[in-house]
Amino acid sequence: MTDKISSAMYDLHHINALASRDQWMNNKHPLVKLIITVFYIAVTVSFDKYDLPGLFAMFVYPLAGFILSEISFADTLKRIRLVLPFVLLLGILNPFLDRHVIMLGGFAVRGGSISMITLILKCIFTVLAAYLLVATTPLERICYALQMLHVPEIMITQIMLMYRYIFLLINEVGRISQAYALRAPGQKGINIKAWGPLVGQLLLRTIDRGTLVYESMLLRGYSGNYDYLRERDIIKLSDLGYLAFWTALILIMRLVPVITLIGQVWNF
Repeated sequence: MTDKISSAMYDLHHINALASRDQWMNNKHPLVKLIITVFYIAVTVSFDKYDLPGLFAMFVYPLAGFILSEISFADTLKRIRLVLPFVLLLGILNPFLDRHVIMLGGFAVRGGSISMITLILKCIFTVLAAYLLVATTPLERICYALQMLHVPEIMITQIMLMYRYIFLLINEVGRISQAYALRAPGQKGINIKAWGPLVGQLLLRTIDRGTLVYESMLLRGYSGNYDYLRERDIIKLSDLGYLAFWTALILIMRLVPVITLIGQVWNF
């Protein structure tokens, strides 16, 4: 269990380190990246459940994003692997419930299988886009972008505090599990009889630590807004060009059957 906690902490710190880099993709305005991500996710989930060739074209954005941001695509797939079982549970019954037969590439294929693959790809693409945003943008800059969109301040504060609370929670879980292991050497995991008291202790300790963190934020001038980033995060002409390029390209990939056209040209 300690190894899993250490791995979770490493993943969180790794994402923070990626977002804090001085890199071309990281320096793009957070509002631009947020709008592109939301627009990409909305367009991706709008594809028909049988439009598998059209959906494949949407892989261009996350692939290009990982290349431009110099983030390992293989490591990212390892980090999001925990999401895949939930997606499979959602779509695993499609081949049995949907018995429509459709033509795909000249072959008759059961529609349920296509809809299951489409659902999995939609989930993977949207998670990759969200991960790309988080891995190239510190959370405070994302909150600043949300503030520019006039998202209610209480929601932005909840997002920020929840993010900080995750670190406290994992730290406290690590300390409690380590203390339990020292008092019960040789025992695998935590005895079910101790779950209740340990969860209670975890809740109380994380609330105390969270209160200290919030008080420290107030002492450092936190007021719920991120106007101090205004001078640093100025929307440049290059940011607008980046926004226009990806908005247009995503629309083209949604409205034009790019993969089908490429296949026809290739066969010709």
